Amino acid sequence: MSERQNRIGAVVGASMIGTMIEWFDFFIYGFASALVFNQLFFPSFSPLTGTLLAFSTYALGFLARPLGGVIFGHFGDRVGRKKLLMISLIIMGLSTVGIGLLPTYDQIGPMAPILLISLRLAQGFAVGGEWGGAVLMVAETAPPARRAFWTCWPQVGAPAGNLLAAGVFAISAAALSDAEFLRWGWRIPFLSSIVLVAVGYWLRRAVAESHLFEREATSTGVERFPVLEVLRRNPRALLEGAGLRFGENLAYYVAATFSITYFTQIRGGSKELVLDAVLLGSALECITMPMFAALADRIGRRPVYLFGALTMALSFLWFFGLLDSGSERAVSLAIAAAMIAHGAMYAPQGAFIAELFPTRLRYSGASIAYQLSSVAAGSLAPMVSLALYQTWNSSVPVVVYVVCGCLISALAALLAPETRGIALAEAGGPRNGGPPPV
Repeated sequence: MSERQNRIGAVVGASMIGTMIEWFDFFIYGFASALVFNQLFFPSFSPLTGTLLAFSTYALGFLARPLGGVIFGHFGDRVGRKKLLMISLIIMGLSTVGIGLLPTYDQIGPMAPILLISLRLAQGFAVGGEWGGAVLMVAETAPPARRAFWTCWPQVGAPAGNLLAAGVFAISAAALSDAEFLRWGWRIPFLSSIVLVAVGYWLRRAVAESHLFEREATSTGVERFPVLEVLRRNPRALLEGAGLRFGENLAYYVAATFSITYFTQIRGGSKELVLDAVLLGSALECITMPMFAALADRIGRRPVYLFGALTMALSFLWFFGLLDSGSERAVSLAIAAAMIAHGAMYAPQGAFIAELFPTRLRYSGASIAYQLSSVAAGSLAPMVSLALYQTWNSSVPVVVYVVCGCLISALAALLAPETRGIALAEAGGPRNGGPPPV
């Protein structure tokens, strides 16, 4: 095996494992919000209103993500990708374990949700810096002809983290009574994070800094204020990247998070059944994402992304009808179809967005584009979906909401340039409307 193959393998492994751990930490909060946080931290409200408040604290994690993206992006474009990835992993691990140790509302009153919100903000801040660094470490190492394939592996870390989170919650829910799960079982996923974070930190320590970043920094220097420069030079790329992300992110959190509340609290279904369905869907997405990424290297980013966006929109036309049936097969089909369609967008997304920006601004540009849509789409998706259902007493407005989001991503894919095979040293030129880099 060549030195380059060894290097890309090590970078991909460290990036994927670290990303999976950070998303595991982030997703277990979503599962807890859908299942128990309404009772533990907002007990004086009705079940659905308490869940809405729990989803509000869930959304706060997304609000901190752009701040994380800006700060991590600034320093990632100035001092390198690796150091910032190590810091994000530590912040995420400490805040997640902290949630697992929190006293509940019955124990300390209003301070419980205040502490929960504080730790959720720390989680969001850490995730805001994670994605850009993990994806760019791989993108700036991978050969251009296979960049989408290799860059999809940190992306696989997200559904893999969701798979792990759903698995831990499913095992805990199956092994414990409802009373035990509510009393202490929900803490297990949060506390177990410390072991995973230690493994991820150890793996990332062994990976070298991005050679492309080091070469660029040595030859031409770094930007003093990369965030301001990317806003000035690459505004169109920012909008295209955010648009690519919008529908993908919105639809994912409806399928993976709101579906749990809908099935268990609105339809009275089994939490074990829907968690198993999320497990299956996440596993299938992990398997199919490398195939979609390899296809994006062969035929281009744009057609694969369009397929994913339009297929996701179509899948939601029958999504809630299948959940309403209550059968294990129908619920599994609904969530699995949505997850696979999501994978068709998510697989080429890392390469697609990274290829829109120049190296000196890439961490800032990719992180801002990615995290802006996380606030506008992902953070609000469970909360807006629940509010729409409560207002109309129907899932139809939720379907319209998801379909519109997917069409925004489809439009962004049509407007963005086809970047398959582009040399990253030449990416992010003056087409965006700003002056060329100096």
